[in-house]
Amino acid sequence: MTRETPPTTEPELPAPSSSSGARAAAVVVALSICLVVGLSLWFLVQPDPLLVQGEADARRLDIAARVDGRISTRPADRGADMAQGAALVTIDNPQLLARLAEARAAKVVAEADLERIRVGTRAEVIAARKAAVAAADASAKLAEQTYDRTRQLTERDFASVQKLDEATASLDVARRALDQARLAQDEAIAGYTAEERGVAEAAVAKADAAIRTLQAQVDELVVKAPAATQVYQVNAEPGEYVSPGVPLLSLVDLSDVWVRFDLREDLIGGLKPGDRFTVRIPALGDRPVTVEVRTIATRGEYAGWRATRATGDFDLRTFEVRAYPVAPLAGLRPGMSAYAEWKRPAQ
Repeated sequence: MTRETPPTTEPELPAPSSSSGARAAAVVVALSICLVVGLSLWFLVQPDPLLVQGEADARRLDIAARVDGRISTRPADRGADMAQGAALVTIDNPQLLARLAEARAAKVVAEADLERIRVGTRAEVIAARKAAVAAADASAKLAEQTYDRTRQLTERDFASVQKLDEATASLDVARRALDQARLAQDEAIAGYTAEERGVAEAAVAKADAAIRTLQAQVDELVVKAPAATQVYQVNAEPGEYVSPGVPLLSLVDLSDVWVRFDLREDLIGGLKPGDRFTVRIPALGDRPVTVEVRTIATRGEYAGWRATRATGDFDLRTFEVRAYPVAPLAGLRPGMSAYAEWKRPAQ
């Protein structure tokens, strides 16, 4: 007799409860809410970006005349590219040219006088001085003989004392004339002194300096470009009379262009030379351009008045910030607008 064993059945597992899934979803939602709130708070405490506008500028050269006169020609027109040394304006001044010719003639006279002194006394002059000495010597001998005869006659009472005095005076005059003639002869033979040669050489140097001064002024009659630039503004037309120091035209160097921003001092906290930021140039298709700060200088004036304290308010000064493009930027010209998103410094 056999016994039948009952079939074995596996135990049933309990079904997962829906409460654990709800708990996980709640955690995810809570974390998402915390993240959103955190990001919102972070953005709220960040300083709002400020849109600042600047302007492109370049090295500008104001060209003025150093001499007066009337403009005869002006080869440079506004917008023209001028090479270094190119003629910008030609000035006409006949009086200055006449003074230069007079100075050159004065130099010729001074050089001739110096050459005369260097050559020395002419042989004819020396011969004439020797003849004068011989004549004075003969007159002195005659006066001496007359004096001797008159003195003898006076001693014998054949001549008056007055005659002796007259003979004595004549002898003295004749001897003095002889001495004077001999000195003139020595002067002619010795020639001119070193001091006289120095005076003549100084006269030549003075005349030469006058010529150089006037020549420099004549050279300024043609105003030339000091560098490769472009004519930005023209202030004088042909036929106008110009004076020294009055600007004739303005040039700009397009190889030295920067972007200038005028910012209040509360906006440049932490900014220093060497910092870089991005600007946009509307005239160049609003393209982004990286610029580097090189100059931060006060402009000595005030931006809009702003109170910085509840009591004891004071103004904020304006600073000029010059930023140069990091890479060469073709087409950037003075006067073009530029703007950048400026982050306010943290308070």
